[in-house]
Amino acid sequence: MKIASVADIKARLSAYLKVSAKQPVVVTRNGKAVAVLLGVENDDELERLLLAHSPKLRALLDAAERRIEEGGGIGHEEFWHRVETSRKANGSRHKRKSNG
Repeated sequence: MKIASVADIKARLSAYLKVSAKQPVVVTRNGKAVAVLLGVENDDELERLLLAHSPKLRALLDAAERRIEEGGGIGHEEFWHRVETSRKANGSRHKRKSNG
């Protein structure tokens, strides 16, 4: 992990972008961390990173977790049973992948 000030980043942005492809670069202002430069290799990685920091997605997941804790969810086996039933009803040829 590399650490650099905002002023240094501004002066040498291209160089720090190259470094961020190999390791995170922590950006500091007045000695305190304020951001991180992270290199991304492809669109999938970028999408995962953006979703991981999405307040909207986090709110949806938190609400779903609360519903499950209140008894509003279904179990793992029931979920897959419903998926299989739905696939058969729709004539799908896809099969559930086995975990073992």
